[in-house]
Parts: sequence; C-alpha cells; structure tokens
Amino acid sequence: MTGSAERIAEAAELVGEAPREPVAQGNRTAGRAPDFFIVGHPKCGTTALYEMLRGHPQIYMPDLKEPQFFAAELQAGGVPYPGELPRTLEQYLALFAPAAPGQRAGEASPSYLRSQTAAQRIAELAPDARIVAILREPASFLRSLHLQFVQAVIESEFDFATALALEHDRRAGRRRDPHSYWPQALLYSEHVRYVEQLRRFHAVFPREQVLVLIYDDFRADNNGTVRQVLRFLGVDEDAPIAPAEANPTVSARSPVLHDLMHTLAVGRGPASRSLKAALKALTPDDLRRGALRALRSRVIYAEPPAPDEDLMRELRRRYRGEVAALSEYLGRDLLGLWDYGDAG
Repeated sequence: MTGSAERIAEAAELVGEAPREPVAQGNRTAGRAPDFFIVGHPKCGTTALYEMLRGHPQIYMPDLKEPQFFAAELQAGGVPYPGELPRTLEQYLALFAPAAPGQRAGEASPSYLRSQTAAQRIAELAPDARIVAILREPASFLRSLHLQFVQAVIESEFDFATALALEHDRRAGRRRDPHSYWPQALLYSEHVRYVEQLRRFHAVFPREQVLVLIYDDFRADNNGTVRQVLRFLGVDEDAPIAPAEANPTVSARSPVLHDLMHTLAVGRGPASRSLKAALKALTPDDLRRGALRALRSRVIYAEPPAPDEDLMRELRRRYRGEVAALSEYLGRDLLGLWDYGDAG
C-alpha cells in the first residue's frame, strides 16, 4: 500500500480497525478520504455553510451532514446517537465514494472542534485536508446552543441559567440525564475553549490549511464569506451559490408537548414505539410528516424570548479572558467586535 491507501490503513489502526484495501469503482475509489472538513462550532452557521457549499458543482458533500466519525469519544457513556452514523472506516469512506473526479469532497461535523481526538485522527487520514472553523461570541453562542439542545432532547433543563449552574454536578457525575443521548455536550464551558480547540488543529495542520471564520462576518456578508471559503478550497469562487439560513434558533413552548414530539419522532421505549407504530399504520407517510412539521412549527416551538441581560453580562465577564486570548491568538480585536471591553 502506498499514498492514500497507506494513510487509510494508519488511520484505521488509530481508531482500532483493520481496514480493507480501497475498492476501485471505475475512475472512483470507495476508499476516498475527504478533502476538507467543516469542524464547528454548532449554532455558528455550519449548517448554512454546508448547504451552500454542497450546491457548488465542484464540491461533493454527503446527505449525512454530521458523520461525527472522528469524535467518537464524545459519544462514550451516553445513549447511542439516534440515526445511522458510520461506525467503521469503510462505512465512513463510502460516504464520499459518489464524488465525481475533480470534485472536492467534504463533510461538516461541528463536534470535531470540541473533540480531544478529532484533529489528530483527521490528520492521520488526510494530512492535506483543509479545515474550516467558525467561532461565535461566547454568551450568545451558549444561549443558542442551550436552546438547540433542549429542542434536540439533549438538555432536559429548560432554564438556561439553571442548565449552566448544573455543570459542576454533571461533571462530577452527580446529575446525569438518562434521556440525553449526549451527556458530555452539557458541559457548556467546554464548548468555548476556543484557543485550546484551535491549537489542536494547528498542532497537526499547517496554518495555511486552517481557516478560522467569525460568525459575525458570516452574518454580515454571507456571500463574501462563502466566496472566501471557496477560494480557500481552491474551487471556482464565481459559481452561483444560493444563500441559505438553516437550523434557526427556537424555544419550546411546553415541556410536555416537546416530550410528546420527541416520542413521535424517535420512538424510544416500548410504549413510545407502540404509539409511533400505531400512528404510522393509521396515516400515510406524507400526511404524517406534514402534520409533524406543522405541529413543530405552529405548536411546539416559537421564537425564543429575549435573553436575560444580567445573565448575558455575567457570561461576558466569565469568558472575557478567553476572548482576550483568542484576540491575541488570531491577531484580531474580538474584545471590541463582541463588546467585551467593559466586561471585567
């Protein structure tokens, strides 16, 4: 084995597998590794960027937006992630087999930035890969993340301040939510160790292969930021790209209705599976999916309430040191951009 095949074998050893040789498919290879990775964070425009990039004719991204393959340690100890994720290197590489010759293949897993192991594992497989990270002002990021976690039934505590205060007990193992399939994600402070996270990628990739974007820039100039990413990936930056805004932040109106919606969507446990099976038997697929979408948009979720300004000020004070360190690390005044000058 030489070249990419050798790297695939080395990467498989790193994740504890014995891979097969890549299987040729005409001019394509089943063992193809991605050319670029959108590594996070969540709630920072990663989904919108994924949707826009996959519309480019020179880019291939699989329908599965978040394979999460290189951040397996973040799933340890929790209920298995709902849905079909690749569990072997062969399954993971198969996601990119449909990429046409000449296309750049990529994926978007926001958990990679927080993962302790993803950067090294990605570098073992694809040392020439391009890495895209998106960072957001910590207070607004964590608030949006909490709302997303509640919606996804990762977080059971609906009150943001209470959820933050639970971190100490959760870290010590005293407060585990048996219904959450991702308990490690509820250690909110781990999400905003920005400099530490970037250093893991800079330790294994040259600086010119890592693009760090700021969420404010993406929001202010969506098209210009995407063109910057296209240049970074070495594809035609003038190709028409439709704008996208995906995964909007919402809040749940009612914990009871929210839990019912989760039961219908996921169907965990004998009772919930029976309810889901009964509804499936009685209603056509299209009608059922349409009804669930309407229920979600009109009844279950609503625009989030205004943030608690006292809590947001406290979070800005808490994370001012991280923002100052990130400003120095990136050579950009994020203290000024994010209005952290008085947060001391």
